[in-house]
Amino acid sequence: MSDVLLTVNGQSYSAYAPVGMSLAQLLREELGFTGTKIACNEGHCGACTVQIDGVPVLSCITLAHNVTGEITTIEGLRDHPLIEAFVEADAVQCGFCTPGQVVSAAALVAATPDPTVDQIRHQMAGNICRCGTYPRIEEAIQKWRG
Repeated sequence: MSDVLLTVNGQSYSAYAPVGMSLAQLLREELGFTGTKIACNEGHCGACTVQIDGVPVLSCITLAHNVTGEITTIEGLRDHPLIEAFVEADAVQCGFCTPGQVVSAAALVAATPDPTVDQIRHQMAGNICRCGTYPRIEEAIQKWRG
């Protein structure tokens, strides 16, 4: 038995997380934060990206019982100006990778509000888009207004 106390999007939660359960599983299955997607389940694609204390983390390979700090999911970024920027730039396509893309981009613009293309590409390198909307994602990040 392993109970965890987590802070997600500013609220405290207590949940059962057996040793070996990923943060992504806990967020989706126990806490209902289904915006966090599980795709590769190996930490390669970035669909599961959340922030822990403002740092992007691959939640599918992060063990839930090891997490300390404030977790921010896509639900916690619902009012972030990047959401509208992604829509305006038509950077969503199928939408499966979009939550992880937005979470990573939000961490970037929090640290660097006016990032260069190289900074964007470096930060977003861990987020795969099977639809190939990378130029539109870059455009959204360049044009966001905080």
